[in-house]
This record gives sequence, structure tokens and C-alpha cells, in this order.
Amino acid sequence: MAKTDKQQKISKVLAQMREGKSLRQSAESAGVARQTFLDWVDKDEELAGQYAHARAAMIDKIADDIMTIADEDLIPTGEGKVDSAMVQKQRLRVDTRKWLLSKMAPKKYGDKLELSGDEQAPVSIQRIERVIIKE
Repeated sequence: MAKTDKQQKISKVLAQMREGKSLRQSAESAGVARQTFLDWVDKDEELAGQYAHARAAMIDKIADDIMTIADEDLIPTGEGKVDSAMVQKQRLRVDTRKWLLSKMAPKKYGDKLELSGDEQAPVSIQRIERVIIKE
């Protein structure tokens, strides 16, 4: 049984997302509007699960890309020095992906600040006091 046009588009979008492309890029490549695809996801529980898995794979691919970018050797100029503009570009590429990951998957990739004690004596704040010191 041949896949319908809609099924082919869905398969293409999900496959491209698993490879690390964004939903917008994947939908555009498959010839479907991003919002149309999201409407299909909203109406189909099975597709919603497949989309969640594809999105998780896309997020992990972004994390892998960070390591690849960070590990890239920078090509020295003719004088044997590393171009500072290239260093800044690499830093921007890494920082942009890190920021994106922290928003897309905050539990996994976000900054964590956890204050806790043991179960019998959890940390609690009793009093916060502001002291002004004149110099």
C-alpha cells in the first residue's frame, strides 16, 4: 500500500528533524506549511508521539553540534596566528546553540540551581536581612 502525500510529507518532516533540522526547515523542505504540520500533530496522538521523539533527537543533535564546533581546529593565518574574528564566530555559534538548548530543553540543558539539604533537614531560609554600610 503506497503512502499518501500527507504521510510522505509527515515522514520527511520527522526524518529531517531527527537529522537536526528545525521544524520550519523540515516542513519547508517537505512542501508543507509549519502550522499545517502542527495542526496535524494536534489532531493525531500517534503523530504527536513521533513528533516528540523527532524533536528530542533534533535537540540532542544540536548538543552534538556544539561539541563538533568546539572541537574544530582553527586554521592559522599565513603568519601562524589564529584569526580572532574566527574565534569569535565559533564562540557565537556555540553560545547560540547553548542558549537555544536551554530554552528548548531546560530540564536537560538549562542552568540548574538547586538548594536542598538531606531529607530530614532540608535547607530553608529563615531570614533575609539587608545591611547598609556607610563608607
